[in-house]
Amino acid sequence: MSEFFTTAQRRMQDEFETTSLANRIEEAVVTEGLSDHQAEFISSRNMFFLSTIDELGYPSCSYKGGDLGFTRVLDPKTIVFPNYDGNGMFMSMGNIEERIKIGMLFVDFETPQRLRLRGEARCLREGSLLDSYPGANLVVEVSLSHVWVNCPRYVHRMRSIEKSPYLPGEDGKALLALWKRVDLVQDVLGDEDRSEAESLGLITIEEYEACVASGKLL
Repeated sequence: MSEFFTTAQRRMQDEFETTSLANRIEEAVVTEGLSDHQAEFISSRNMFFLSTIDELGYPSCSYKGGDLGFTRVLDPKTIVFPNYDGNGMFMSMGNIEERIKIGMLFVDFETPQRLRLRGEARCLREGSLLDSYPGANLVVEVSLSHVWVNCPRYVHRMRSIEKSPYLPGEDGKALLALWKRVDLVQDVLGDEDRSEAESLGLITIEEYEACVASGKLL
């Protein structure tokens, strides 16, 4: 008996009479590692969605973005991606530390295409991999257990306009996040961020929300 589907998933398949279909799809598209084509697809993406689970059992879904190829395929069973400066909550990374199982969804909105992965992850705090990602505070290494494609029929066609100006440069430096200029967070920022925020000019939470609503994040 396959371990890909859970008992609850099997009950739903039985209820809606799709068990044979689910079995056939598993046989046809689910693998334990990446094909060359799938590896190329991942290397061509500049974003993915990351699913983690916290110690209370609550799932969390996070958007992860970077430069093209920021998710690297080391071999058919291993991929890595960087963790850049965020809001200091470390929800996804903390979840990985506590419960190592993760899910990943890569989407091409222009073609469209979808690729799903799941496996076990660990956070690397030092080493050549971390050094190879300027500006990253961690690198996540994922040991894949399952890889499969999804039908793209419900993926809305969209086109990328420009990459984020906040991506770290080759020197590891990045623009200060706009929210770090909000006056009510100044007392909890690090000295370097606070000094840069003051030099750029502080803003109110209302001004920040107006910028977000208009798409102006610089």
